[in-house]
Amino acid sequence: MLVAESSYVRAGGPGGPPSGPEGPGDGVGSPLQDRGTATKTRERVARPPRFKVILFNDDYTPMEFVVGVLEKIFRKSPAEATALMLQIHRSGMGIGGVYVLEIAETKVAAVHHAAEGSGFPLRAGVERE
Repeated sequence: MLVAESSYVRAGGPGGPPSGPEGPGDGVGSPLQDRGTATKTRERVARPPRFKVILFNDDYTPMEFVVGVLEKIFRKSPAEATALMLQIHRSGMGIGGVYVLEIAETKVAAVHHAAEGSGFPLRAGVERE
């Protein structure tokens, strides 16, 4: 997205002071007549889209393991991890965090790797915010 900002050149502009020692309209070699309106173009970078990492409840993964995953992978405090684990248990899913796509996918892969390494079927997914 581009945003144009302009600033007006004071000397030599319409309705401005004379453009040279001879006055307006001399038209011969006046250095100020070659100037126009100065325009500065500034680019604004759009923020990347954000994605939610969602953890899904299952009947086999122990609650303590889910709390440990939330603490280690999502950097939650023990109290936050326990509250989120209970939300996941009661409602069937919960949001572990919101990240840019690459980080969200890395978190999902880390959850799956930890769960498979411990023999649990814990699943996570990515959803656009």
